[in-house]
Amino acid sequence: MKQNVIETLVGFIVIVVAIGFFIFAYKIGNSSRVESGYMLKANFQNAEGIVRGSDVMLAGVKIGSVIDITLDKSSFFALLTICINNDIKLPKDTSIAIVTGGILGSRYISVTPGSSEENLAIGEQIKYTQSAVNIESLIGKLIYSFGSGKK
Repeated sequence: MKQNVIETLVGFIVIVVAIGFFIFAYKIGNSSRVESGYMLKANFQNAEGIVRGSDVMLAGVKIGSVIDITLDKSSFFALLTICINNDIKLPKDTSIAIVTGGILGSRYISVTPGSSEENLAIGEQIKYTQSAVNIESLIGKLIYSFGSGKK
């Protein structure tokens, strides 16, 4: 009888720990999402490396995320829709750039606020953008320039 009580208690503890793990994993998975915010749009000539859910950072702090990426059929640029936390108000002359976190890090959107007195409105397009830099292309140009100098 004592053996059954111990086995039941151990089984109960295992179930409680498993439920706790799933709750923890769910909360961690949802913590990186923007709970509420306002949408802005931006055109990039090259949005390579940016995906839905990519971070939008200001001074190294996450202030939003990329919600959607589509192709602007008139300009053939990548049109990004980003969601910014409601408590962050960005000036109209804000600029954004696609940057890489370190040498091999993932790409994210870096925000540089401007000095305008007016703020961007919901759904407004950010005018000042800088596309992703293609590292492979830069390395190729560097190697080519070193090779062409020696004859």
